[in-house]
Amino acid sequence: MNKDYFFCGVGGSGMLPLAMIVQAQGNRIAGSDRALDQGRTPDKFDWLRAHGVTLFPQDGSGVTSADQIVVATGAVEDTVPDIGAARRVGATIKTRPQLLSELFNAAPTSIGVAGTSGKSTITGMVAWILDQAGRKPTVVNGAVMKNFADADHPFASALVGGADLFVAEVDESDGSIARYNPTVAVVSNISLDHKSMEELRDLFGGFVGRATTAVLNLDNPETAALAQTLPTGKAVTFALGEEEADLSAHDLAPLPTGMSFELRVRGEVPRAVVLNVPGAHNVANALAALGAVKALGVSVDEAVTALESFAGIRRRLEVVGTQNNITVIDDFAHNPDKIAATLKTLHAFDGRLLILFQPHGFGPLKLMKREFIEGFAGLMREHDVLLMPEPVYYGGTTDRSVGSEDIAAGVRAEGRQAEALPTRADCGDRIVAIAQPGDRVVVMGARDDSLSSFAAELLARL
Repeated sequence: MNKDYFFCGVGGSGMLPLAMIVQAQGNRIAGSDRALDQGRTPDKFDWLRAHGVTLFPQDGSGVTSADQIVVATGAVEDTVPDIGAARRVGATIKTRPQLLSELFNAAPTSIGVAGTSGKSTITGMVAWILDQAGRKPTVVNGAVMKNFADADHPFASALVGGADLFVAEVDESDGSIARYNPTVAVVSNISLDHKSMEELRDLFGGFVGRATTAVLNLDNPETAALAQTLPTGKAVTFALGEEEADLSAHDLAPLPTGMSFELRVRGEVPRAVVLNVPGAHNVANALAALGAVKALGVSVDEAVTALESFAGIRRRLEVVGTQNNITVIDDFAHNPDKIAATLKTLHAFDGRLLILFQPHGFGPLKLMKREFIEGFAGLMREHDVLLMPEPVYYGGTTDRSVGSEDIAAGVRAEGRQAEALPTRADCGDRIVAIAQPGDRVVVMGARDDSLSSFAAELLARL
């Protein structure tokens, strides 16, 4: 039975892939987006129109019938005109996590990828391995998977496959992880991000408890503790250099474009592996992906072959280009763990870092002020420079008592160079003024598609 879906925020990184999958099932899709109304990312909306999505202003005009299913992001607020219109006409309202979990739970076999960091990359790795193994997975990721991106699919954060196997990045930040019943539950790590540790332990514990197999990281104290609570045979463990794990990586060596390591799988002969994505964190991500597909019967050799041609995820340490021997890198890092992984990876090679970090909200800055300061101060080198505009703010009642200057001042107090400037454009001007040959410019931040355009414009100015 074909249905009419209306996606409020259809251009968002989480909504667009879901809309494409719902459309592929034979349903009609329409939507609105604040970015469309503001004239941002026009290419994305042209692409959606070309692929049969009817677009409306975000003023409620697209929601006119009780037969429509209106899909909103986690926050369903009556102040959003589309939601107000849906209530007036009696349309069904679902949150994105509600709809995604329904599709996920309907599949006979499913892999849910959760954790504070690494979710999008692990999901992309699992998708590529299963695709190459001929398993035709349907995949919803929170970021563009480069292996599946082409001229016709520039926003390849979804893969439309069969109905039997569903792979999804699962989010704990809004508590929606509690809705998913996975065949295989992957938890990369658990650390402070959006919720207290007590809440996180409950959410991840429940997620793992509902699965047939859990793939868990022994290098992270929280996931290692979770592994201890499971019955024998339920957990598949992975770690860097840890002999006790079911899958482990040894002799890690950075390469200019990736990493090499020795893979040891319990009961099997060691294998040499070369990844085309950089950093020790990506070796850990690869182990998680190998554990997940192994639980579904994909051979390790077949999985490793696919992994070696994994091209990465858009905005994950993505090199935008090099101009006058200055390299610009676009990166999604936005919490202390992700920032640490990025800085450690980049410091495997020489050169000063000019770091533009755009916080994605005032809330995270207040919650993790100490962790942000310690992370930057501890991992920046003497000549590195941190530049921060004020956090992204779309209005509302957010507590704005901790801003970018609080973080910058804390980093300076620890003896490192940091500046807070009013706008991102100011930070860009400052980078252009101080950049020298040999520098690497890193544009960091989340939940703002325009960061990639900003990085490209910055490269052009250098």
